[in-house]
Amino acid sequence: MGYKLRFVQKFQLSKAFEFLEIEKQFEEFEQKYPEFPKGKRYLPICGMHPSNTLIWECDFDTLDELQATHNFLMSDNRHEELFQVQSQYMLDAYTEIYRPYNS
Repeated sequence: MGYKLRFVQKFQLSKAFEFLEIEKQFEEFEQKYPEFPKGKRYLPICGMHPSNTLIWECDFDTLDELQATHNFLMSDNRHEELFQVQSQYMLDAYTEIYRPYNS
């Protein structure tokens, strides 16, 4: 794979259950609707991010595919409505895009 899209979301530790329950609904979208990207989710054990951080990431062959997917996620009403519910538990959120390193 070439390019990686990551969403990093730090959530209120006291609301971890609520936040992660909503995240399960995003997982259901990915399974139910073929147009949703199939990402992997991670919760840090140790490292730069605190344990109340969710990292979602997905790989793409091209930057164009990544950008099209990002645009889709930012404009899809189903995704946006659920994000608005989940965002009440967020402390910080940002997007990362990585390109392959070719030496």
